[in-house]
Amino acid sequence: TRLANTFRQVSRLHWILVEDAAARSELVTRFVAGAGLPCTHLHVPTPRRYKRPGLPRATEQRNAGLAWLRQRHQHLPPPQPGVLFFADDDNTYSLELFQEMRTTRKVSVWPVGLVGGRRYERPVVENGKVVGWYTGWRADRPFAIDMAGFAVSLQVILSHPKAVFKRRGSQPGMQESDFLKQITTVEELEPKANNCTKVLVWHTRTEKVNLANEPKYHLDTVNIEV
Repeated sequence: TRLANTFRQVSRLHWILVEDAAARSELVTRFVAGAGLPCTHLHVPTPRRYKRPGLPRATEQRNAGLAWLRQRHQHLPPPQPGVLFFADDDNTYSLELFQEMRTTRKVSVWPVGLVGGRRYERPVVENGKVVGWYTGWRADRPFAIDMAGFAVSLQVILSHPKAVFKRRGSQPGMQESDFLKQITTVEELEPKANNCTKVLVWHTRTEKVNLANEPKYHLDTVNIEV
């Protein structure tokens, strides 16, 4: 709901919502219908063997979104303008971020707040070029960046049809690097947000609620969906 309220204020946006499930649930289907947004509702389950702590998450879902984009655009003539951004429902976005990414030619980057065990992570920029990374975790990553910290031109996605998020050999926190290595280089990155000096997206994570006072068995006279 929070994410939909943000997206509703962004012009020319199409939401590809990918549900981690074997079939579309009634809950999400009903939500999409009432969101008031151009939206494509996809679904693909994460195999049970990958639902373990320490393994990368949302791999199958991001790849389903990429496949939908490529299939939808494969028969359309170029140029096909557009920018792809991997949004998460546990992030908070400044509307300015969506304006910044609209000018992406190939791959654009910017800082992310409250991530990596620091107040922020960011690409280090000199003379308009990314030359390194300010991060508190795994600075040796080829692209030491969070999923919320980059956007990709649709043309790049279409011109690299085999670029996907990988399961085999991928480690937690490395999916961004594994994906970006397939489509760009650090030298080609386009710094946004005033040469990566402004934070326009934050990890305001959704934590499990404390239900210590919830009765063990349902006691209310109605069944309310939460």
